[in-house]
Amino acid sequence: MTHHVVEILLTRPVTQSELRRASRALPLGANCDGTRLMTIHPAKTPGRALRSVRRRLQRLVPVDILTTHYPDPSGQVTLNVEFGPAPWRLIRVAAAARGQRPAEYVGQSLTGALRRSEQERDRALTAQLEGMLAHHRPEEVLACTARILLHRRDPGGRGLDLWDATESSSPTSTT
Repeated sequence: MTHHVVEILLTRPVTQSELRRASRALPLGANCDGTRLMTIHPAKTPGRALRSVRRRLQRLVPVDILTTHYPDPSGQVTLNVEFGPAPWRLIRVAAAARGQRPAEYVGQSLTGALRRSEQERDRALTAQLEGMLAHHRPEEVLACTARILLHRRDPGGRGLDLWDATESSSPTSTT
């Protein structure tokens, strides 16, 4: 049986008592603000792992969305979302209008929304770069970008590991 890494997104931060109770049902790890949990769960398929985790935790913590943490060989992650009766009716009607199953409709809607969001971010970045290039030479923009990246710190407070070809021929750390 395969083990699947499951990420659990919560509707609100989990309390310490809820986390203790839930940890008795499954081994769990929580992020720093208690809005996401992780577990490793054995199951034949990712979908079965998600359904099993939801069943075990649904009365213990405020589960919103479950997802496989790592993509499958085709690059897809599996989502498990539980809708209430009213949204479920709307989804069924919209799916029927398109001649799709509800799961297909939700999957295509989410994929489309993610694609549109990525395209919008790309357009916004392009517009900002074009604005900077209207006032600065390309080499100035590139040098400034490199300087920012060289001095940027990751969330853990450590400098990024970068290759410093001017100092030596080995990787260096910017800390």
